[in-house]
Amino acid sequence: MSTNATVYRNPLIILLATLSLQVSAVTSGDSQQPNIVLVVMDNFGYGEIGVYGGGVVRGAPTPNIDSIGQQGFQSTNFNVEAECTPSRSALMTGRYGIRTRQRPEGSPRGIWYGLTSWEITLAEMLSNAGYATGMFGKWHLGDAEGRYPTDQGFDEWYGIPNSSDQAFWPDSDSFQADSGVEFARVMTAVRGEKPQKKEVYGRAKRATIDREITDHALDFIARKANAKQPFFAYVPYTQTHEPVDAHPDYKGSTGNGSFADVLAQTDAYVGELLSIVDELGLTQETIFIFTSDNGREGIKRSFGSTGPWRGTMFSPYEGSLRVPFLIRYSGHIPAGQVSNDIVHLIDIFPTLASFVGGEIPTDRVLDGVDQSGFFTAKQSTSLRESVVIYIGNDLFGVKWRNWKMLLKDIDEKSYAIKNLAYPSFYNLIVDPKEEEPEKFYLDDTWVETPLYQVMEEHLISIEKDAGSPGD
Repeated sequence: MSTNATVYRNPLIILLATLSLQVSAVTSGDSQQPNIVLVVMDNFGYGEIGVYGGGVVRGAPTPNIDSIGQQGFQSTNFNVEAECTPSRSALMTGRYGIRTRQRPEGSPRGIWYGLTSWEITLAEMLSNAGYATGMFGKWHLGDAEGRYPTDQGFDEWYGIPNSSDQAFWPDSDSFQADSGVEFARVMTAVRGEKPQKKEVYGRAKRATIDREITDHALDFIARKANAKQPFFAYVPYTQTHEPVDAHPDYKGSTGNGSFADVLAQTDAYVGELLSIVDELGLTQETIFIFTSDNGREGIKRSFGSTGPWRGTMFSPYEGSLRVPFLIRYSGHIPAGQVSNDIVHLIDIFPTLASFVGGEIPTDRVLDGVDQSGFFTAKQSTSLRESVVIYIGNDLFGVKWRNWKMLLKDIDEKSYAIKNLAYPSFYNLIVDPKEEEPEKFYLDDTWVETPLYQVMEEHLISIEKDAGSPGD
């Protein structure tokens, strides 16, 4: 059992868990499909949890989250996209977010809006492989008919369609009821049925929703374990996106402010998810992942931590693009691994497909690579040496090994895009905060060649990619 886990609060969950303990585990042996629990935080920086230098120095220890890495694999160079929707798209499709914005003729889609029905999602791949698929939390990949999670491969969903900043609206003194703007609502859905709108997503609901998300996930895991069906529990929490409001049970609990309270709360909730897996006897049959969609919020009053890295979300710097990534698969992934080799969010799709024997689509470009051999220590290095960096539809630069080239910069106050007269080069080992561009040092000009090659190969791929046929 994981440390510091909170006792399950739902009697139905206790009953189902007890029943499940009386039957054989969902899966056993290397030939069986593992269950998957995937926890994704919202705007949660690199420096928040203990194994990344946070935890107690951030006002709240995180023993449960830390245990995932201690019992498995920790990446110190896990890369995502600079915004919520592109990151979630990349996770769901194994493709850079820019590809979802391509029209058939190859012209940019423009303003970002979710996934098209043409995309094959992680949930669809797993569903086709025989998995029960449940999502509990923030979607942010479409909020219209045909675009909800249960239209994209999930059997059931409880959560919010968009972003937590909408929780400010109902409590705003300037909100105008005759504006035609509707309050955001918590939603529930079952595959094949029209999603239902429930409570208004205001500040009070914002404080309790991650508790409810956890309860729904616990219930789903227990039900599917009892049915002896492999499951995919996708748990994209709403924290630590603004507003950072702790549950009443945790408000003031640390004495270190709301952010530390929410950090303690999140560690306890993750502990509950770990504990139900362990107590059901599914530890060696379950892949458990903890990560984030991007770095900390960009506004100054948000007190998130990016650790040693510069920048926030919506920037091309490591504080935006490098986040925690921990994966546990006991008996398969050796404990205590830590690596600074590059891994990207787009790699999760093909990696999980490899672990479960799922089919990868062959009628489109898949940017992700299968890292299962790397995580299980069958390969000594990552299969990825580079990533491309976009903000919106603009290509900002590329990373290759420990080097980064930026073609553009962003004003960290106004978010205005600034074109650079000359590219900036950074050695992320020597200069992790990206403070001193290497463009004036002649001894390092060799690195332009592999960096430009990464960019050119990507652009050629994009040019040949017709994208999804229609909207």
